Amino acid sequence: MSVERNLPIVRERKLAILKGDPELCAKQKKEGKLLARERVALLLDAASFVEMDSLNADAGVVTGYGLIDGNPVYVYAQDFTVKGGSVGAAHAKKVLKVMDMAEKTGAPVIAILDTAGARLEEGIEAMNAYALMAGRVSALSGVVPQISLVLGQCGGIASAIAGMSDFVIMSKNGSLFVNGPQVVSAVAGKQLDLEAIGGGAASIRSGMAQMSVETDEDAIGMARKIVGLLPSNNLDEAIVAPTDDLNREIAEFNAIDKIEDVRALIARLVDAGDYVELAEEFAPSMVTAIGRMDGQTVGFIANQPSKDEGRLSVYGCKKAARFVSFCDCFSIPVISIVDSTGMKISSAPQGELSRAGAQLMFALSEASIPRVALITGQAIGMSYAAMASRVASDVVYAWPGSVISPVTAEIAVQLNKADQLKGAEDPFAKRAELEKDYMENEADCVNAAKLGYVDDVIEPAMTRQMLISALEMLSGKRDQKPAKKHGNMPL
Repeated sequence: MSVERNLPIVRERKLAILKGDPELCAKQKKEGKLLARERVALLLDAASFVEMDSLNADAGVVTGYGLIDGNPVYVYAQDFTVKGGSVGAAHAKKVLKVMDMAEKTGAPVIAILDTAGARLEEGIEAMNAYALMAGRVSALSGVVPQISLVLGQCGGIASAIAGMSDFVIMSKNGSLFVNGPQVVSAVAGKQLDLEAIGGGAASIRSGMAQMSVETDEDAIGMARKIVGLLPSNNLDEAIVAPTDDLNREIAEFNAIDKIEDVRALIARLVDAGDYVELAEEFAPSMVTAIGRMDGQTVGFIANQPSKDEGRLSVYGCKKAARFVSFCDCFSIPVISIVDSTGMKISSAPQGELSRAGAQLMFALSEASIPRVALITGQAIGMSYAAMASRVASDVVYAWPGSVISPVTAEIAVQLNKADQLKGAEDPFAKRAELEKDYMENEADCVNAAKLGYVDDVIEPAMTRQMLISALEMLSGKRDQKPAKKHGNMPL
């Protein structure tokens, strides 16, 4: 047969695939979910999608590549209208092909997850398919950014694959779970639905997802924004033309005594006030965010004084440590904003608290990226050691009035000034006087600067330009690490 005679046949087959099953497609739309190819089209720049293995539609996954803001990305989107998007050997083969191409070309991978699970009729072949996909996600970790959009069911091993990616974004129709509602309800002794055990709110609270939004469109828009902030791979840079004045002053911060919401500071530091906060409702005493400063993408870890005095918690340390590790993978500098009275006083075992602090200290001390610390209030005990010490930072700035100490002023006076409190006519007034004296004359950041532990005590209004200057100075940083395969983070 000639090519010309075959063309209509191929076109007809492709058209049938694109149309899909009308009944199942209508059901998907009724549930407020876009179809797999609609999701891909919305994610990528107009008319840029090139589908791979399109004639193998029975695999239940759409794969290919395209552009986001002109930059190449690879994508796979599970198609719930084809056997529930279930995973089997053919499904995995298509996904692995996309991942292999992403590694060879150095482009991000975006997974759009919506699956009923393993293709049961394939038995162990389906389990092996899942294992191959998980292994490839692990192999690509730190090589190219990986983003998972959970826009439907994502249970069992599929949820672990999502969790291995760098970012997880969920829509209201998304669910992440290991055991389904029936199993969990039986164990819990009460009726629980999928939303309660693995919906967006539950996944945010557990730290599994970094963002939860309403619709497919919202999730896809957020993925486009995050991709735009990231380098394409671990050898690339995330720098664009500046959109803001690097010397812009923040005059209002000279007039305040304390930052109540660190997000307000981050918003004033980044270019045009534009940044993305990650895992906002998970361990809220620690803020993790990503934005640009003078066109360069920067990661922020920051104590939130309005939550538990910004104290370090077990999950807050884990949240920050993983984010620092991600930034280090892709050469994204990190700025630590410190105002914390140390580890949270908790009923958790003390060993667990110690291990969490060690994880954060390990992540920052191991990172070879530029690390700049800004102490805006207190840096007490573990918060100083893990976030603003010379081990965790290359450059340390402090605002006037900042306090750096092993313990709070209250404890320091209790331990070291007890003799001066005895016999005082007004012990409360005497204690306040001694605490003030300790903070101003012993633990003051000026004294730390004199000893070389703080590089400068800066005017708050000048913070943006001082941080940008430090990042520029550190841009050529080269660390000589001991020869080793990798360190052993205290997990």
